[in-house]
Amino acid sequence: MATLQDIKRRLRSVENTKQITGAMEMVSAAKLRRAQTRVTAARPYAAKLSEIMENLSTVASGLSHPLFESRPEKTIGLVLVTASKGLCGSYNS
Repeated sequence: MATLQDIKRRLRSVENTKQITGAMEMVSAAKLRRAQTRVTAARPYAAKLSEIMENLSTVASGLSHPLFESRPEKTIGLVLVTASKGLCGSYNS
């Protein structure tokens, strides 16, 4: 059976882990907000680039290239493969 000291030590350990994960959650939330802001800021650029490509495709009608073709697809799939930092320090640095 665990002694009172062991139980207190375990509780401190759980509280410390809770603080660490809380801090990690706040950092990841800030990074997510920053990424969302960047995506929002990039939308006008992407729209203008699409407009330029469409204009080029009408001007260069004799050229055949996949980038000059309009596509009906409005949704895309994205596969993101990363390493999770977790509690492993500078693994990704």
